[in-house]
Amino acid sequence: MILNCIAVDDEPLALKLVTTFIEQTPFLRLVGSYGKAVEALRGISQLPSVDVIFLDIQMPDLNGLELARILDRGPGGKGPRIIFTTAFNQFALEGFRVDALDYLLKPFDYDEFLRAATKAKTYAELTQAPASAPAAAGAPAPAEPAPPTEDYIYLKVEYQLVRVDYSDILYIEGLKDYIKVYRRSEPRPLLSLSSLKTLEDRLPAQQFMRVHRSYIIALNHIKSVTRGTVQIGDQTIPVSDRYRDTFDQFFSRWK
Repeated sequence: MILNCIAVDDEPLALKLVTTFIEQTPFLRLVGSYGKAVEALRGISQLPSVDVIFLDIQMPDLNGLELARILDRGPGGKGPRIIFTTAFNQFALEGFRVDALDYLLKPFDYDEFLRAATKAKTYAELTQAPASAPAAAGAPAPAEPAPPTEDYIYLKVEYQLVRVDYSDILYIEGLKDYIKVYRRSEPRPLLSLSSLKTLEDRLPAQQFMRVHRSYIIALNHIKSVTRGTVQIGDQTIPVSDRYRDTFDQFFSRWK
């Protein structure tokens, strides 16, 4: 897989370094370099495909964070992925909030660059379905394969994607813009930048249930229930009035 890349930096030496690194990386293809974010925005609109943007943050007129928000990948998730390159580590949290794939702190060397680029390649391979080979003329159309049944989910944790098996999840707690995922295999929860609603939509309904504005539970890890609470491990989780009807309906088969 070859990723089409652009580099954006208002410092000529920094821009030259990134473009050189891109050109010496076999799975990256440089399709544009820009000294201003506004020029990059114009260039992106004219390019057929951009997979990754190596983007400086502190730039005049339009900064890198503002460009990232304009290029918001949206619900389809099909826009370019962003790897920030900056000398200011105080922007790390903001980079996380705009769903950046990684954050390279200047000065960085090729090994650090390659790790970030490899992360972009891995992400692309995970999210891009392989193209089907064209059928020969006159050949019968192959039967459509059944969609794969996944038993895991990938969550954004800092600047990496972490695989979490459904069977390992005990429950999930929502905290404003973040979620905490509690697992059987780890004593500490996994912290991911996401809303509980977004995660609820991604999880299989036959395995997970929303029981509170702040909690999703894994049904196969329930130890006991009352009308107002669920016991999972050592944790007692409340069931709110809003979700009680669905909760009661699910457990009515055993009453």
